[in-house]
Amino acid sequence: MRVILFAGKGGVGKTSTAAATGLLASRRGYRTIVLSLDSAHSLADAFDVDKDLMDLKKGLPFKVAPNLWIQEIDVQEEIERHWHEVHHYVASLFRSAGLQEVLAEELAILPGTEEVSGLLYVNSYARKEKYDLIILDCAPTGESIRFVSLPTIFEWYMKKFFKLEKRITKLVRPVVERVYNVPLPGESQFDSIEALFDQLEGVQQLLTDPKVTSVRLVTNPEKIVIKETQRAFLYFSLYGLGVDGVIVNKLFPSGGDGFLSRWERLHQGYLSTIRGYFSPIPVFSIGLFREEVVGKKALEEMGKELYGDKDPAQVFYAERPYEFSKKDGYYQLEVKLPFITKKEVELRRRGEELIIEMGAFRRHVLLPRNIARLPSKGAKIEGKRLIIKFGGGKEDGQRGTEEAG
Repeated sequence: MRVILFAGKGGVGKTSTAAATGLLASRRGYRTIVLSLDSAHSLADAFDVDKDLMDLKKGLPFKVAPNLWIQEIDVQEEIERHWHEVHHYVASLFRSAGLQEVLAEELAILPGTEEVSGLLYVNSYARKEKYDLIILDCAPTGESIRFVSLPTIFEWYMKKFFKLEKRITKLVRPVVERVYNVPLPGESQFDSIEALFDQLEGVQQLLTDPKVTSVRLVTNPEKIVIKETQRAFLYFSLYGLGVDGVIVNKLFPSGGDGFLSRWERLHQGYLSTIRGYFSPIPVFSIGLFREEVVGKKALEEMGKELYGDKDPAQVFYAERPYEFSKKDGYYQLEVKLPFITKKEVELRRRGEELIIEMGAFRRHVLLPRNIARLPSKGAKIEGKRLIIKFGGGKEDGQRGTEEAG
């Protein structure tokens, strides 16, 4: 079984590329589902499916072709299926603060509800082996990062805080509710949260298994979009997810003149930059289509341009090009660079970027903000890895900030 996340900045074409990948995979015989995690769902639009028919499924899988299903999560339905007790308590809390009934019910839809619901479906489908390929059409970058971070946060809360909170709430409930007239969660709410956690068990291992799960970053040949793609790559790496491809969408076609030829040259320059930034991860490209990519015929055309004869479900790259860690009070960045020698490597800092040069090869590594403010403390080569150390501690942090200024 495979899980592939399509992530990137809003408007880059995540939904189209996810849908095209799903359609191509289903043509090869894979039982495939494309699951939308974006609250502004557009999967049905991409496949040109009647929205009224989708609404009848109430957020459950809808078959659009042989071996292919799509699913757009319905928050209200998910609340009834999984969050009813928790939602009821939060709404009562808002009502006690004086909010109107309708507003309290609306505000009680907590941030992260769709992401957790998506995780529940992914874990359930994986356990039951219901599909060969699960494709996640992610929300814009920030929400995507929250999606992959939720299992870690939820596990920490359940193991470190949940039981203590449950005991304390039981002890103080009579006093708080009588004196302050504020409702506290009861046993049913705590049981509901515990049941949700049980359903999520194992999802963290699923997402971080490079043989199963990959991220494909979708970007456009634009400076601002490329920078956000770099940052998304950094955070997915920090959370332990492997990126097996970068998809550059909406490239201007060749053969134009004047105004169009200038855009073509600009896009080709950015494509070269992207390859340099993300090497050795494969970079795929898709030209700008003459018409909107809507319907199965257009999606199939996009899929063929994207993958050619390649199997869209395969793992295109399984290793993590770099990893961050902390050892003896210092942060370390380990970069995999085969065949390097000390004489060949040059390191430079530019803002939050670390630039590694080795002959004609150049790699730009975007540093986490807490590391970017620290000074470099040396580098060494061990086998095929370049290890760079950054200063730790308050004093070093202050010096790093001064140097950056």
